[in-house]
Amino acid sequence: MGQRQLLFDVAEETGNVSEAARRAHVCRGTYYYWQSRYTSDGAAGLVERSRATHHPRIPPVSDELRAEVLAYRQAHTSRGEGYRATANAIGKAHNWHKVIGATKVRDIVLAARETQPLSTGSAAPLVEPSPHVAEAVHAPQPNQTMNIDLCVVPLTHDGTQDLMSVSVREAEAGVRLTEQDAPPARAEWPGQTFENPTLSYEEQMLGYVEKRTAKRLSKGQRKHQRRQKQAERAELNARSDELRLQHRRVRATRRAEDAAWKTQRQAQRQAEQAWQHQSKRERRQRRAERQAQQAQRHIEWAERRAQQQQRQTQDAAWRQARQEIRSQGAQLADAAPLVTAWLAILVMVDNGTRRCFGLPLFTVGTHVTAEMIVAAMRALCPPELQFVISDNGAQFIAEAFVGFARDFEFVHVRIAPRRACTNGIAERMVRTLKEWLETHSWNSPEDMAALLAEFIEYYNDRPHQGAELDGLSPNEFARRLANCSTC
Repeated sequence: MGQRQLLFDVAEETGNVSEAARRAHVCRGTYYYWQSRYTSDGAAGLVERSRATHHPRIPPVSDELRAEVLAYRQAHTSRGEGYRATANAIGKAHNWHKVIGATKVRDIVLAARETQPLSTGSAAPLVEPSPHVAEAVHAPQPNQTMNIDLCVVPLTHDGTQDLMSVSVREAEAGVRLTEQDAPPARAEWPGQTFENPTLSYEEQMLGYVEKRTAKRLSKGQRKHQRRQKQAERAELNARSDELRLQHRRVRATRRAEDAAWKTQRQAQRQAEQAWQHQSKRERRQRRAERQAQQAQRHIEWAERRAQQQQRQTQDAAWRQARQEIRSQGAQLADAAPLVTAWLAILVMVDNGTRRCFGLPLFTVGTHVTAEMIVAAMRALCPPELQFVISDNGAQFIAEAFVGFARDFEFVHVRIAPRRACTNGIAERMVRTLKEWLETHSWNSPEDMAALLAEFIEYYNDRPHQGAELDGLSPNEFARRLANCSTC
């Protein structure tokens, strides 16, 4: 409130929005954001207002509305409409007023499905049956269809952190990897004392009192630790705010010093130009004055250089203090270090046999391009490939990949947005790869390349849980399919 009032007071006084924003330590957009309120309401318009969204209240569901929902669902059974579509249709019938939501429609339909009596007639049921879920379809021949996906792993790994699911876009911004979770401890409570039949009644009661007292004390200790941590966090935030305000004051002082130096330099340039336009006689007469001015300029330049060096020292100290505050904040939050260096891996797996064609490694990490992926796939794709299934990543929708599909004469099948299960074979292999890599460590791309070569051999020769494979390994299943095709 005070900052905004200062902003408009200075703007009215000087008529300069930029100068007012500079004095109030805000941007110019803040002035124009509050200008309409200040013009209409004055100082009262600068008070922060609630930004909570005002949702219209939906009236309770009446018996007539419940009957209307069931009648609509019975009349449109063949369409297979969802609950939201039904709610929209009911709202349209009520002059586009939102009289019922999708959740209420679902509750009404499920309740009617549970209470609907069995009938032997041919009439349509009141509530339509659940839609049939289609079974997954896989390629009947090996090397016919390939599933691909792009995953990222940290540049280094010591085997103590989880390799959680991270997209390329999330990895670009940096991700904090968490430590591996310890096995969950067995839950304990004071009442377990009464489950021991070997104890007498007195022993059970005394044991219960002892455990209950210990639990109450531990709860008090945890509460004290939580309050202590909150106090430390508040102190850290106060230090951070003070450091920010101090740096802001230093910057304001420096702007004033720079403006004074700029004015001084302009005066020196004007004096130099005036000296150049003087005659030789005038120069000889003012030579002593000229030498005194030059000596004074050397002193001023030396002071300016010392000032710049002092600023660099102050900036270094400020950065060090800021880094210490951030480190203390990370330790206080028990946060893992921020990971910004990544390795990208392209997963290429056969849709029918689950056999891994290869795992090309890209040391550029999140900066991998479609051209790099195309170059890696040209060397690994089988010639009889007909279909390639992938998500809608930027590398897979680029012109380079479209041209590669056209030249290699395969159909690029892109899954629907937010339907990762359509590319489930590649997604499941990414999960298997990361679970296997979690127990290993690497410090360079060369170490990762060796691990990927070992994983390919392990993955293709291990028993697989796929429905078609029936416990066979991808290599063995591919050999049996090849033998059957030659019979």
